[in-house]
Amino acid sequence: MTTDSGLLTDHYELTMIRAALRSGTAHRRSVFEMFARHLPNGRRYGVVAGPGRLIDALEQFRFGDDELAFLDRAQVADGPTLEFLRDYKFRGDIWSYAEGDCYFPGSPILVVEGTFAEAVILETVALSIFNHDCTIASAASRMVTAAHGRPLVEMGSRRTHERAAVASARAAFIAGFTTTSNLRAGYEYGVPTSGTSAHAFTLLHDDERRAFAAQVDALGPGTTLLVDTFDVPAAISAAVDIAGPELGAIRIDSGDLATVAREAREQLDALGATKTRIVLTGDLDEFSIAALAAEPVDGYGVGTSLVTGSGAPTAALVYKLVARADSDAPGPLRPVAKHSVGKPSRGGRKWAARRLDESGHAAAEIVTDYELADQPNCRPLLIPLVRGGEAVGREPVTAARARHERAVSELPAHARQLSRGYPAIPTVFEPDRD
Repeated sequence: MTTDSGLLTDHYELTMIRAALRSGTAHRRSVFEMFARHLPNGRRYGVVAGPGRLIDALEQFRFGDDELAFLDRAQVADGPTLEFLRDYKFRGDIWSYAEGDCYFPGSPILVVEGTFAEAVILETVALSIFNHDCTIASAASRMVTAAHGRPLVEMGSRRTHERAAVASARAAFIAGFTTTSNLRAGYEYGVPTSGTSAHAFTLLHDDERRAFAAQVDALGPGTTLLVDTFDVPAAISAAVDIAGPELGAIRIDSGDLATVAREAREQLDALGATKTRIVLTGDLDEFSIAALAAEPVDGYGVGTSLVTGSGAPTAALVYKLVARADSDAPGPLRPVAKHSVGKPSRGGRKWAARRLDESGHAAAEIVTDYELADQPNCRPLLIPLVRGGEAVGREPVTAARARHERAVSELPAHARQLSRGYPAIPTVFEPDRD
């Protein structure tokens, strides 16, 4: 479970709440939306990840005595604000694109409705989760496409923050990675784990053969042996000699991977290890994976590029107020929007659906001010995540993983191109129904 607390927020959230309590506007009914103005680096689609972690964060989003004492000492919160925070619990409603689905510029992937004070304070924690997880899932999805069905292992834990590593493994699994090296992700989310050994294990022993023999003795001949510590051909010969032709796999982490993989395959086959798999690691990304498509490779391990978003370290998501009441009394919500140069927003609470063509492929992202239910060739995208402060949208990561596979197959073929381009489908803001 996450250890998020109410202090995982920005100072200015409490500045706004303090002033809104003073002006009498803190309890006006309000709607916030999260969306991206653009996709990073000319990508064709984004992947939604984070709704499940947001539910976990909401359950821990509280202000205890120690946190309140800190806010008091730092003069961040006055008396009325401290009392509001002491009793804080989100009691509103949240809708979200389903985890694993795809999104496009302008997609309202998260809609938060509650009082201004209880909803605005969630801005930072919601953006922290979604900006990170959507970034990782979007990069991972491109890598899965590039791998053409070959399994991918997430192994970036040593290249990011320890908690980001767990979230990264979860997001990568949703987007189609097969396993992770991160045991905490296995414990918390049920992501399958796997691991081989490092060069340190080989160097620990007096020679490579003894290292291989120790690993095979402990784990059996189906294990994966790392063969590039010294000389790859010599290591392959030793590995097959020790484990036999039933050796599970070899891992190669350096060199000209395409050439080394071809030579390794020829050598393994000549030694009778025709079923031994070849796994490549070493600073791979979607482009290098795609370049290896024609080589005799059986799987990949990806670390640094994945956990840094493969060149796009954030999804550039924003969280904006789009509607609010004129008073605390029940009544209609007034659309509101900012007109900042280069950073405009669209007012009004929105709904979204994916319009499909006759072949069942996505044709457009439709955004309206009314629910798009029961319309032919339209798939509604927003689902309830929280109702009245209680989680209703929790699901296992396996469900999100299956959804992502369906969502990507629904996109037009050019969506899976790795080259820079425009979003795979347009986002259409339809005029008001009235």
